[in-house]
Amino acid sequence: MAWLRGAPIGLIFVGLAGLAQSGCEPDLSGALGGPNVAISTTARPVQIFVASTRKGEHGAASQALSNDGVHYALDIVTIPPGHRPGSIEEPMWGAPNPSEHIVLAEERSLDPDEFRNELASHVSGRVGVNRDVLVFVHGFNTPFDEARDRAAQIVADSRFGGVAVLFTWPTKHELFGYVSDKDNAMASRDALQALLQEISATPGVGKVHVLAHSMGGWLAMEALRQAAIAGDRDLSGRLGEVMLASPDIDMDVFAAQMSHLRPADVTVLATANDRALSLSSAIAQSRVRVGAINASKPEDREKLEALGARVYDLSKYNDGWIDHGAYADAPEVLRAIGAQMAAPRPQEVNAMSNLDATGYGGPAPAAAAPPAPAATSAAALPPSSTPAPAATPPSAIAPAAAPATPAPTPTAPN
Repeated sequence: MAWLRGAPIGLIFVGLAGLAQSGCEPDLSGALGGPNVAISTTARPVQIFVASTRKGEHGAASQALSNDGVHYALDIVTIPPGHRPGSIEEPMWGAPNPSEHIVLAEERSLDPDEFRNELASHVSGRVGVNRDVLVFVHGFNTPFDEARDRAAQIVADSRFGGVAVLFTWPTKHELFGYVSDKDNAMASRDALQALLQEISATPGVGKVHVLAHSMGGWLAMEALRQAAIAGDRDLSGRLGEVMLASPDIDMDVFAAQMSHLRPADVTVLATANDRALSLSSAIAQSRVRVGAINASKPEDREKLEALGARVYDLSKYNDGWIDHGAYADAPEVLRAIGAQMAAPRPQEVNAMSNLDATGYGGPAPAAAAPPAPAATSAAALPPSSTPAPAATPPSAIAPAAAPATPAPTPTAPN
């Protein structure tokens, strides 16, 4: 029997345990028509690169910061036949069964050089938007295994055709661990900044997209702000979509972050009845969180649009309890996220990543996944019932052509 972590009853249990759920996905519902009812008959392997500032993966070690730098790995997670989009199938008890549950099939630790080489190898040979990298950053109160499963589920359900990277950081897995988690997120900013810049310097890479949930949204924006202050506002022209699902960010802090990043393709996926963000607001002495604005109110939405961000309302995808993980639980939202990232870039449609294997160890490049479905309209992220912002949708903007010469060889993060 499989336990569906994405189902409403699952959220209730997560809410009672910690008032927060990991995983995040943007509101792109309706962009690709009705729900996808096709069910796979075979397990699908999903490769996930992992960069972690946790001391370990389980127990107390997963809740503490690493004292010897970032840990890297390349994992293979399998999605079971009959997988329900928007759900994380896991056993109610006992060991997971690959035919019914999302399962870790293989895990290989990497040192920093191996991570760079493997990443370059996986990008090599891909064409067009399949050269892109998606970096997923989880939120507060998220165990390591849950973060990895959520990353794999997002890749599978969004049909992302590029290379996926999970950035994971220590959380206490406790309701009252909020302040400790915020400290750990703050201590992980430099590592995430270095990771994003290293990925953007990978030879042949396309765009680097960021999908961040809850407190992970604050962490991602801080890492990008630091890069901008250091003179790299757009990751050397490689920064793609920045999608913030229920971001746990103070409005004034977000304004300061956006002042360094704009113009950038930043999308806020908001849920007005998000109880987890209500808790965060209470801890912050009633200061409004960006992810909890009421996007159905023009005056609230316009506050964020004035900062250069697009805003979409996820309130209709609520689970009836916590309403903090709607972005990852709605199949149509996930498909729309994939469409947003896969929107054609005409000047890169035939671009191929070619990498001289000399000096690069590891296995042969993995076969590129099938391209994610292209957006069917200019805006892959349909707004709420209120009119769309006047600005050109991110998916309709043709980014600058990739540089003619390969990016410099990346250096290992400190």
